Amino acid sequence: MAETLIKVDLTQSAYTNEMVHNRWHPDIPMACWVNPGDDFIIETYDWTGGFIKNNDSADDVRDIDLSIVHFLSGPVGVKGAEPGDLLVVDLLDIGAKPDSQWGFNGFFSKQNGGGFLTDHFPLAQKSIWDFKGMFTSSRHVPGVEFAGLIHPGLIGCLPDKKMLETWNKREVDFIATNPTRVPPLANPPFPSTAHMGKLKGAEKDKAALTGARTVPPREHGGNCDIKDLSRGSKIYFPVYVPGAGLSMGDLHFSQGDGEITFCGAIEMAGWLHLRVEIIKDGMSKYGIKNPVFKPSPITPNYKDYLIFEGISVDEQGKQHYLDVNVAYKQACLNAINYLTKFGYAPDQAYSILGTAPVQGHISGVVDIPNACATLWIPTEIFDFDINPGAEGPKKFLDGSVKMPISPDK
Repeated sequence: MAETLIKVDLTQSAYTNEMVHNRWHPDIPMACWVNPGDDFIIETYDWTGGFIKNNDSADDVRDIDLSIVHFLSGPVGVKGAEPGDLLVVDLLDIGAKPDSQWGFNGFFSKQNGGGFLTDHFPLAQKSIWDFKGMFTSSRHVPGVEFAGLIHPGLIGCLPDKKMLETWNKREVDFIATNPTRVPPLANPPFPSTAHMGKLKGAEKDKAALTGARTVPPREHGGNCDIKDLSRGSKIYFPVYVPGAGLSMGDLHFSQGDGEITFCGAIEMAGWLHLRVEIIKDGMSKYGIKNPVFKPSPITPNYKDYLIFEGISVDEQGKQHYLDVNVAYKQACLNAINYLTKFGYAPDQAYSILGTAPVQGHISGVVDIPNACATLWIPTEIFDFDINPGAEGPKKFLDGSVKMPISPDK
């Protein structure tokens, strides 16, 4: 049996667990050490440390202080790993904690985090998803059930001092270009809610001043939200500090490509069974500056999709030049509008796109001025036929089931 090196108690605050941290900084001490070739188990909180509850109110999504996230288990030090190496991580298995067989999906208020479609869904909402083995369904979004593709939304290695300084400078400089934007362009260091693992006292306070927030993906990996990093995946991480300092968290039971709801996917507490190896001098040998990975050999076996196109013309009719972000947003909005014809409220349709194993593709970036993006919805996840037909859509829902919503204070 593999040893569980980091444990979390869901009844206790994540701030009391020194094997957990919520900032990136090279001075954070290793929580534990392993040897190359070892396999081991790491437990994790959900990304909010248990702030979001299993209930029918979205007040917690509205009121959360987003400066506390993400709570990551680690860092795990790997003996012999040195800057310039590649850390090879095998995700042998991943699961939900036995005492927490549920997860949540939500939309943040535009005033507190926002999201990909925040202009269309500006208020806080959430849906709760119950796990039944490998399947999930929601009391707030009826008519769908699907197999999960469990994965860590966030996994990466500690940055060195130079990289940390680069991150902070470019993001703070970017914020300065539009400092009053809502939601903000980026999230600068915020020491008052920093949790630095085993780092304590004055050293902790000093490091917290420059600790990088965990919200975006960066060169080391981090919050990439790649749904195919599931059990059986192999990831090659650049190493920047002695020991590598591997940390992980933000587990998702299932997610659509893009995690478009931001409080997105089906967030959960859980565990990962990992194995690590080292490729010496692997960064220069392979020219790697960002992680690369081999996907899981196990994926939900959905084969029939309804595919929605979007182009780089926004909902106001404004033309954009080969803008894939705009195109993907239009594909999502087209899919949401389509699903409302079967009785879903727009927020329920949006929740489906954030949680179900939908695929997002960049389908064209050469035909000026319009990029084309596509959103693929597996039709088998529905309890009814969503394909177009001559008879028109038959409403499955009557509007009696709703997602919790909390207006801004």
